[in-house]
Amino acid sequence: MQDKEELTSMVQVLANLRKDGYTEEFRITDKGMMGTTDGAEAFGPEQVQIVNFYRFEGESNPDDMAILYVVETSNGHKGTISDAYGTYSDETIESFMKQVKDLGKNLDRHV
Repeated sequence: MQDKEELTSMVQVLANLRKDGYTEEFRITDKGMMGTTDGAEAFGPEQVQIVNFYRFEGESNPDDMAILYVVETSNGHKGTISDAYGTYSDETIESFMKQVKDLGKNLDRHV
């Protein structure tokens, strides 16, 4: 069993999420929509829910921070979207995610 204080890498979290069906790697389009990897579908903030999120800090540099959002769409797509955290965050991603319904952080679900 992993100690709760032990840092978990983004790679480990993504592997666990994929086992739970969160396989889509979403991106935010220039039109302010969240799109699927293949670009076949796009979703507005009202069609997306944040079911969890994780913050990561670089091992050697605290400026290397990232956030990983675990999201589900209204039609059943499950996946993730990542962004830098803090100073280097992408304004487009940050703006979109602020509009998305947050169901709250589920601390033990995917670690």
